[in-house]
Amino acid sequence: MRFLGNVLATIVGLFIFCMIFFFGIILIGAIAGSGDSETVTVNSNSVIELDLSKVNYDYAGKTNFEDMPFFNDKDQHDGLFDVINAIEYAKSDSDIKGISILNNFSNLGIAQTKALRDALEDFKKSGKFIYSYADVYSQKDYYLNSIANTIYLNPIGELEFKGLSAELMFFKDLQEKSGVKMEVIRHGKYKSAVEPFLENKMSDANREQTTQLLTSVWNSIITDVASSRKVSVERLNQVADGLLARTPEMAKSEKLIDKIAYEDVYHDDIRKALKIDKSDDYESVSIVDYAEKVASTSKDYSAKDKIAIIYAQGEIGSGEGDVNVIGEGAMRRSLQEARNDKNVKSIVLRIDSPGGSALTSELIWREIELTKKVKPVVVSMGNYAASGGYYIACNANKIFAEANTITGSIGVFGILPNFTVAAERIGLDVEQVRTNKNASGYSPFLPLDENYRAFAQEGVEHIYSTFVKRVSAGRKLTFEQVDAIGQGRVWSGRDALKIGLVDKIGGMDEAIKEAAKLGKVTKYRTQNYPEFEKNFDDILANFGLSQTRQAIIKEEIGEQNYKVLQQIKQMTNQKGVQARMAYELKIN
Repeated sequence: MRFLGNVLATIVGLFIFCMIFFFGIILIGAIAGSGDSETVTVNSNSVIELDLSKVNYDYAGKTNFEDMPFFNDKDQHDGLFDVINAIEYAKSDSDIKGISILNNFSNLGIAQTKALRDALEDFKKSGKFIYSYADVYSQKDYYLNSIANTIYLNPIGELEFKGLSAELMFFKDLQEKSGVKMEVIRHGKYKSAVEPFLENKMSDANREQTTQLLTSVWNSIITDVASSRKVSVERLNQVADGLLARTPEMAKSEKLIDKIAYEDVYHDDIRKALKIDKSDDYESVSIVDYAEKVASTSKDYSAKDKIAIIYAQGEIGSGEGDVNVIGEGAMRRSLQEARNDKNVKSIVLRIDSPGGSALTSELIWREIELTKKVKPVVVSMGNYAASGGYYIACNANKIFAEANTITGSIGVFGILPNFTVAAERIGLDVEQVRTNKNASGYSPFLPLDENYRAFAQEGVEHIYSTFVKRVSAGRKLTFEQVDAIGQGRVWSGRDALKIGLVDKIGGMDEAIKEAAKLGKVTKYRTQNYPEFEKNFDDILANFGLSQTRQAIIKEEIGEQNYKVLQQIKQMTNQKGVQARMAYELKIN
């Protein structure tokens, strides 16, 4: 009886704990949702601190939790374009005297960095200063910081300026040793997303496209740096070849920086620029706080007409999606809402995606096609608009890309993990019983049936043909022309302009102006989409209750090994035919 009593007491205790936990979460959410955030105050004679550590996406996102509205996000203002809008506003804000970029490390991609850099360049036209200091400048961060009026580097610091490279991992031998084989069905000689599972080295076609891509992006970077630093492109390439800016003294000699000094000297110089005493602290405000202030006080709601900005960022998958996954649910709903809103006169679709599910890409393409019949759609490309990302872009009225946007990759593939050899090694036997020849479909524990392979190849060819037709119709090119520049090959924005995949080189501002022109509006305001719909399980995830597994694995096996594991996992988890970029190009 005592045993049963203890069990009953334990069950009751667990029940009470769960109830307290559940209602505790609700109470916390209610309290959080009821309180308003403090108003950001900007004092006179202030400097903006351009800390980008919390700026990760073009769009910060907004989430609505079903049946629990007290958990709903307030409008977030820590997206890249919130920052850019704030910098634009700061030009005429008498309280702001300059911008400080201090030991800046950014997670933004190269096209995003270009957009931010352009905003800073425009800010300088106001006559206000931009100062930059770092102990170490990575190459990408230097690209951003090179726009500053005065660039400081720690006396024992470093500056990385060496050109671009790409590193790919190949898993063919690993498959043979492990007994796990990836069965690949593809179309496109340049479709290098699956090449790591087929070869032990880079193909000539892949090396060709990667070299051209890197060269195009690098030329865009050094052209901007050359203009800002008054150094020739030729000399910058010589500096990169010889690593001639690796020390502070060498960097200053090559005119890549202006001053070799410690951080205290940097702050003293800012005080001089502000005309305050050396012993006084100067006023400052973080860029995220300033963006919050600008967003809450400067937006003009008097304009009835609107331009909808729909953000499609991350890999393309199924389901609702979120701030870093393009889901069918949020995207289709956003397009429908914007299409049906009579006050929305045109739409800008901001794409930053390496692609993903071909099926979801087609569904989004269809929604854009329906929308375009009602009001114009303009695409603005970010870091990536490749493969599935280009699929959803191709039928827009106008397409804008940055010079260093990575786009194209018109090609598709399917991948099927096969464990036959591994199963044999561990003594696992599999047999099938079926009523019809193709009833069993594909089994990962049996060799790939050639009949099934033929069907799968047929499906891939059909989707590739559909993809090419979509591009052909949207870009007014023949099937043969698209096929010639397709085959999975990736292009920089500048090269894509030459071959007709994009219309103009330009950022979000240019895309919005074009949308206003096509929508025939002069006075308008913008409205951001999507708003993501979530449920209670997602609430638990937000509290970190379902996110510990990744952190544990990363800690146990190390950061680099975890990245390898994630690459393998990403490929093995892909469902259905994929329209996906080969790899992510990171510039550090």
